[in-house]
Amino acid sequence: MNPRAEQAVQNRRAQSGARFSGRVRPQEIMRIAKAQSVCEWAGVEPVAPLPGSKLGLAIQSLGSGPIHGLRHPPIEDTNGWYIWCGELSKADDFFAPLHVEHLAKYLPLAVEYLSLPPGYRFLIDGGNFEDVWFDRALLEV
Repeated sequence: MNPRAEQAVQNRRAQSGARFSGRVRPQEIMRIAKAQSVCEWAGVEPVAPLPGSKLGLAIQSLGSGPIHGLRHPPIEDTNGWYIWCGELSKADDFFAPLHVEHLAKYLPLAVEYLSLPPGYRFLIDGGNFEDVWFDRALLEV
């Protein structure tokens, strides 16, 4: 860019209050992409799990594939969330109870989805893939 054009760009940035180094770092792109919460992106009102409530986590499945989550209506001290990686199992001991505050220790990527209301599911791969959808059948439990 010629010096005169470069000066014009800098002047426009200064007038708008924007700060720009000329290089975009990956973390800046992520901040822009994640400016909305998951609930805002999905167009739903957030329904955060109550502090101290429990979710079902398939600890033995961690790292075996994409992260899946589904939320039934809360019952007693549970918040309705069931989260696993890879393939879902029908084994009675597949899910273990976990206080919601401890999920970040096991699956930090899943924490931002916990405010999705009952009836919602998510699927993420920790990379580029992210999907959130409503599944009415989850409310009929």
